[in-house]
Amino acid sequence: MSNVRILPVSSRREQREFLELPWQIYRGDPNWVPPLRHEQKGLVGYRRHPFHKTATVQTFIAQRDGETCGRVAAIVNHAHNDWHKDKLGFFGFFESIDDPEISTPLLNTACEWLAGQGMTEVRGPTNPSINYEWGLLIEGFDSPPMFMMTYNRTYYARLIEAAGFSKIQDLYAYWGHVDMLDSMSKKHQMIDEGIRERFGVKLRPLDRRNFRADVEMFLHIYNKALSGTWGFVPLTEAEVGELAGQLKHMIVPDLTVVAEVEGKPIGVIFGLLDYNGRIREIDGRLLPFGFIKLLTRRREIKRMRVISANVLPEYQNWGVGITLARGLIEPVMKHGVEEAEFSWVLESNDLSKKTLEKAGAKRYKTYRLYEKSLQA
Repeated sequence: MSNVRILPVSSRREQREFLELPWQIYRGDPNWVPPLRHEQKGLVGYRRHPFHKTATVQTFIAQRDGETCGRVAAIVNHAHNDWHKDKLGFFGFFESIDDPEISTPLLNTACEWLAGQGMTEVRGPTNPSINYEWGLLIEGFDSPPMFMMTYNRTYYARLIEAAGFSKIQDLYAYWGHVDMLDSMSKKHQMIDEGIRERFGVKLRPLDRRNFRADVEMFLHIYNKALSGTWGFVPLTEAEVGELAGQLKHMIVPDLTVVAEVEGKPIGVIFGLLDYNGRIREIDGRLLPFGFIKLLTRRREIKRMRVISANVLPEYQNWGVGITLARGLIEPVMKHGVEEAEFSWVLESNDLSKKTLEKAGAKRYKTYRLYEKSLQA
């Protein structure tokens, strides 16, 4: 029988093996996009990152005959449990060769560690929370993921289910072409005009002179708008600051539209160019010169991801989302974007699904979240 060991990561060498395993798992896969190495190092806890101020994480690697062939992170997100008043643990950053003799003891070890932390259920994959990368790809393997969306081998669902996990929720990604945006504009033009006239809604792009403040404003609206969403946990102030610092270099101001009433921001639709092609070219390395290749000549990038259209709760019945969506059409066409992904959308969010489908968007990828009880 093969000699399989599950090791808690402790040494720098083990950290390096944990981080580098995906390059082995996805060798030769044309749709895989490597993570940004420096960012991933922080998210798993191998360097300082604000997520870990309110979380406890233990990473594990699986070795067979001394060779690393699987990994997972066990995550106690104290901010989530304080918000939801539960004892839910998470697993994330899961990778494995196609062998349940590796994946099952690896996932079981993560579950045992979480049970030892007082958790009663485990959910995942989360990398490391809902506010970063979420879910396991189960449909749509024929194309690469958009920026900040997950990708995995086709057999991962089988391995996770073999370890006793069951589906808890699916997430959808919708695809659209710029021509569909124009047809959506015509369908909703009268509604949009009525909203602007009745409520005095005005639109503007992010303010280049106060860019950092506007990015933080978007993240605060995101926190408030999604407070009732299944599985949601707010970004902490430290996370808001960290993300604002990262995103300010990647955001094209004209591709993010702010809705205001009497000068007060009440909603934002947030579009982000798909940098994944560039990340693949630099193999996830921002230094010494990768960041230059990542961020220059951005008009050459013809794909974007519409991450969210968020409206403050007290204004959500006004239909401001339609006005925001229409406000994005002109800058998208001016920039030269040809394709857009709207992601992610919960399968339980009937309103968003119907709105996108009526506008002609096609559901083309599905991501799944799993859960397992620890109270057997």
